[in-house]
Amino acid sequence: MSSQFWFAPLILALTTVSFYTTASPSAAPAAAQGSATTTLDDQAELAVTIYNSDIALVRDVRNLQIARGTSDLHFMDIAATVNPATVHFRSLTEPSRVSVLEQNYEYDLLEPEKLLRKYVGREVTIVRTRQDGTTARDEEVKARLLSYNTGPVWEIGGEIVTGMRADHIRFPELPGNLYSRPTLIWTLDNSGGPRHRVEASYLAGKLSWNADYVLTVARDDKTADVDGWVTVVNGSGTSFRNAKLQLVAGDLNRVRQVLGRMEELSTMRRDVAPAAPAMSQEAFSDYHLYTLARKTTVNNNETKQVSMLGATAFPVQKRYVVEGQAFYYHNAQHPGAPIKDVVQVFYEFRNEEKVGLGMPMPSGTVRVYQSDSKGGVQFVGEDRIDHTPKDEAINLKIGNAFDVVCERKQTDFQKIAGNTYEVEYEVTLRNHKAAPVTIEVNEPIGGTWRMLQSSHPWEKTSAWAAQFTVPVAADGAVALKYRVRVTY
Repeated sequence: MSSQFWFAPLILALTTVSFYTTASPSAAPAAAQGSATTTLDDQAELAVTIYNSDIALVRDVRNLQIARGTSDLHFMDIAATVNPATVHFRSLTEPSRVSVLEQNYEYDLLEPEKLLRKYVGREVTIVRTRQDGTTARDEEVKARLLSYNTGPVWEIGGEIVTGMRADHIRFPELPGNLYSRPTLIWTLDNSGGPRHRVEASYLAGKLSWNADYVLTVARDDKTADVDGWVTVVNGSGTSFRNAKLQLVAGDLNRVRQVLGRMEELSTMRRDVAPAAPAMSQEAFSDYHLYTLARKTTVNNNETKQVSMLGATAFPVQKRYVVEGQAFYYHNAQHPGAPIKDVVQVFYEFRNEEKVGLGMPMPSGTVRVYQSDSKGGVQFVGEDRIDHTPKDEAINLKIGNAFDVVCERKQTDFQKIAGNTYEVEYEVTLRNHKAAPVTIEVNEPIGGTWRMLQSSHPWEKTSAWAAQFTVPVAADGAVALKYRVRVTY
């Protein structure tokens, strides 16, 4: 064969090269004598407990053969994000007869470029396809890879060759130190029988979950329905099939480590649960443990949703709230003109069993919907809740009112004596809605103070605040006036 063909001045494009070996590329490296390999085919049970802090506890139970004496066990099909320091292995059949002498985590995974680098100093077959008229034929040559830094350097026919292109490269075998998928290798000492039921447990990253809720409020703003969903995200590098799924809600204290960002996940699936409760919950340490009532599969690079809770026609209260701020005492830009405040809109309900709720609700986003005049359901806002135990109130801010307006101004200021002053305010509330509303006005008051007079009922809600409850008729307006004596 002419050497001129092989020295063609072409660049080796590894991204388009095909790699072949005489062994199956999906197989594990050849096991040493006295070693065994276990895969998902041996799996008997799988349980995954996911925490809302981007970690999960995986418990993998398998039935397998273990040679007597000292041998290696290649435990495959684990999460690629396993933390090796957290791995625990034991025999459930004879715990006292099987001990771990050594553990290795192999994550140098089989990739075309890594395979080529492993063959530095060894011989491969380089193949190019030539077009002869309408017929394509392969031409191949044996080459020894001298080095692979910025590119490969070959020895062919006693000459040194660089800058050549190949359609594919054939390798005689897989090197023993490359693995098709992450693998845990244990050196075991077995003084018991050959057949064992073993358990491997470990913590893995890039597994997370969060809660999402849909609150649908009736048109009269008096009742609502809620659906709670758990969103599970799996970026661990492995799929968990037919697994018992549990979720832990709470704020765990962890030693912080630098974790890589999760890659964008490719699929999303929602499993609609039957009418029976989809999840049970129990107090667990100082957290809450949620258990899916059935086994499920969470594939790698998948976002999956399962139903967590639901309740219908429970009472809600719509609240209009004005939060007074310190800056309202003056209007430097327009002296004498009132200052506008936003009127915030909330929905409030209690997480009580008597209304069909009562399950501790993990933190998450609540999206609120309401029916329009045509019967369609429209999105009206969202808010995030913290972990909420049973019997606690939930307040959801959905936005600011469009048709309810608040203006305030300070109408009087007098120095009475020393550090004692009297100040008077007027808060004007206008309601342009077709229905009456009641507005909560929360006013900050500094120093030592005493309310002298007020046009509406009020309550001292803290040492430095007073709350007024002001009803405003449909298409009406009300002026809230109050006077306080303050000593600084």
